Amino acid sequence: MRLVCYSLLLIAVVFDSVCADEEVPAYVLRLPDSVGSVFIAETSTARFHRYENNVDEPLRFRGHSYMSIGDNGDHKQDDGDRKTPLGIYFVTEQLDTERMHEKYGYTAFTLDYPNALDRRMQRSGDGIWVHGVDRRGGKRPPFDTDGCIALPNEKLAELEGFFQANITPVIIARTLERTTQDRIDSLRLELETLVSRWAESQQRGDLYAFLSLYDDEFRHWGMNKSEWVVFQTEALQSRQIQSISIDELLLLADTIEVETYLSRFRMSTSESGKSVVVTKRLYWRRDENGALKLIAEDSG
Repeated sequence: MRLVCYSLLLIAVVFDSVCADEEVPAYVLRLPDSVGSVFIAETSTARFHRYENNVDEPLRFRGHSYMSIGDNGDHKQDDGDRKTPLGIYFVTEQLDTERMHEKYGYTAFTLDYPNALDRRMQRSGDGIWVHGVDRRGGKRPPFDTDGCIALPNEKLAELEGFFQANITPVIIARTLERTTQDRIDSLRLELETLVSRWAESQQRGDLYAFLSLYDDEFRHWGMNKSEWVVFQTEALQSRQIQSISIDELLLLADTIEVETYLSRFRMSTSESGKSVVVTKRLYWRRDENGALKLIAEDSG
């Protein structure tokens, strides 16, 4: 009998010790200890909020900054539409802006737009950054970028140390919605169970249980659900998996797609005497029957 190891999934992680009736940010369901800060960009108020994640303590609001977004507002759909995307993104790298156009200011952090969900929704474009403003002074209006988020240079300098490549989430929302801790806990438990089931069914080689987690409208690498089933069936039948271990689980709610959630985690797979470690992203959406099913996935 093969052993399945769920190092974090079997441990209850408590984010918030507030009373159940006190409202908290609706987008943050679970954070691993490696994520020190979460940024929430609220486009309707031109505010860039920072929340701090401390072990065994509530998620704490640490202030906000004024920001400028795309000339044409938010909810980016197409390349060149000069809109800022809405959704869940991660910082990928910091750029040296010394030899760039003055408009990028003090420094810049690239975001991973378009992600797998954006591609699933046929959104296009790229080059979305969090950057500064012209060092020669002046305050940019709320709608004044090509689609990026622009912060005052002095504020970006204060926040610079909180941006970590491939770790820090930047959640872009029209409004910063809040909900109760009870609702957060319920969603967290539901998603933890699904991620555990997804990993366990792979290890057992249970194709029926594994593929039942995928929505009929699932898309990946240009494949539809039927094509994906054929691909995964062939792949799983050829593998000899001894164990799967999951840690660094992060759970976030999407800001624009209703009842859509991201689970991102590190997965270690032991098979044929070798161990492979990858970072996975699974995007879940609730269907008409109330079940959460996978509609997109990616690595990284």
